[in-house]
Amino acid sequence: MMDYRFILCLAIILISTKVLGLFSRKVSMPAVVGALIAGVILGPSFLNWIPVDGETGTFIEYTAEIGVILLMFTAGLETNMQDLKANAKASFVTALVGVIVPLIGGAVSFALFFHSDLSDYTAVLKAIFVGVVLTATSVSITVETLRELGKLKGKVGTTILGAAVIDDILGIIVLTIVTSLQDPSVSPFAVIGKILLYFVVLFVLAIVMRKLKFRIETHDEQRRTVIIAVAFCFLLSYFSEVGFGIADITGAYFAGLMFCSMKVEHYIERRTEISSYLIFSPVFFASVGLKVSIDSITPSLIVFSIILIVIAILTKVVGCGLGAKICGCNWSEALQVGVGMISRGEVALIVAQKGYSVGLLDDDLFAPIVIVVIVTTLITPILLKIVMSDKKKDVQAA
Repeated sequence: MMDYRFILCLAIILISTKVLGLFSRKVSMPAVVGALIAGVILGPSFLNWIPVDGETGTFIEYTAEIGVILLMFTAGLETNMQDLKANAKASFVTALVGVIVPLIGGAVSFALFFHSDLSDYTAVLKAIFVGVVLTATSVSITVETLRELGKLKGKVGTTILGAAVIDDILGIIVLTIVTSLQDPSVSPFAVIGKILLYFVVLFVLAIVMRKLKFRIETHDEQRRTVIIAVAFCFLLSYFSEVGFGIADITGAYFAGLMFCSMKVEHYIERRTEISSYLIFSPVFFASVGLKVSIDSITPSLIVFSIILIVIAILTKVVGCGLGAKICGCNWSEALQVGVGMISRGEVALIVAQKGYSVGLLDDDLFAPIVIVVIVTTLITPILLKIVMSDKKKDVQAA
């Protein structure tokens, strides 16, 4: 017999994320902060009203995945291709430095805190892997915050989005190299080959879409256009994840990019946002908070979690900010880029799960990783609001 609790849970999530989202705006914070806090309150650490396992937990997980896919698809639709091309170099350098600095910071902090024996090959790999987890970036929360602040388009927003995509690719390469050192069955060269093939496929798809541009634009303001566009987004997300080992949200973002310069972009965006913000996005934001569990935390792990949080924040702000500064951003823009790359999100959890499966991450370290994910996800929109505030405008308004 079907368990109908998922309907009740869905209603609770939608109401709570909306109420707390409105409250967040009342206190001059992005609405996404309230949605994230709603998930924490409803999860196992507090009220425990929403199960994270069983049929209902599976429903929440799948719905959340659709939510983040649609969120990144919309971000791709809203991207200005001219800005993306102009900031391509800045995005690459930002991503590169933003991977190297957290990798070193995470490895060193783990090795020092747990007094790792650097003569032990496995101990060294475990330390490096903690650094690999910190290299991950998930800008799904950042995208929503930038949209609320009206900063998604432009130099900073485009640099953050471009850097996040490149960061994902670089992170996969680093993850593959490290896990292959522990698991000989994984070939780094094979993975790099698949990544190169992935971009070849994307290039071919982009050419095909350009050829079909006129035909697609003749069906502007028709529902079939949106259905086909969203189906294309899901297909590219699926084949990115399953066929090439690239995150599905990366495929969703590229799908949006292929429509962003077409006349139908505004119509697709408006229609997609209806379903996204009605159901899927609130569930995604709440699902991040639902992952918080404090049952297995010990005093020692609490201390390490705090250290890891500080390292996670500083290494992205310094690393990505430095990369942006090198490529011509002023100090204010560099800081905004660095803050925008703080959130680790579901990407770090996926990386952590991969490390666990090959023995590079112990059971008791999952809690600190989840805490880092939650804290960085919660703090990113708050810090973005602060560093992107227009002080001149605020003074005039006062």
